[in-house]
Amino acid sequence: MRILSFALAGFLAWTSSAAAEMARVESAHDVATTVDRLEAAVMKAGAKVFARIEHAKGAASVGMELAPAATLIFGNPKLGTPAMQVGPTMGLDLPLRVLAYRDGDKVWLVYHAPADVAAMHGVAADHPSIVKMTGALAKLTAKAAGK
Repeated sequence: MRILSFALAGFLAWTSSAAAEMARVESAHDVATTVDRLEAAVMKAGAKVFARIEHAKGAASVGMELAPAATLIFGNPKLGTPAMQVGPTMGLDLPLRVLAYRDGDKVWLVYHAPADVAAMHGVAADHPSIVKMTGALAKLTAKAAGK
């Protein structure tokens, strides 16, 4: 039993340390406008938008309420492919995802920091693709937020 307790404690410590940090950007706009701006910025940058998930609409479809929230899923194979060549499991976290949500009177954009995600998959934080993803996410979310 004692061995099981140590194993469980070790697993819990590993999973908490392996979790990616969330980057957070406050938006000057409502959720819909923020995601529209993000989508436009992504397309202008030459990346592909794969999906837009409207969480509040999903909740409403089953008779539940949820504050406005939407996730944009997008990527650029020129950035993702080299990272996946080094760490194929990066495919679990690619393409990139950014969530916009309202919390009280504020709207936030959040995403997992690419360097943290890369570390979980054995890809170096200074890999050129990861560095570019980090910069791109910072620029795109700043544009979407109106900063």
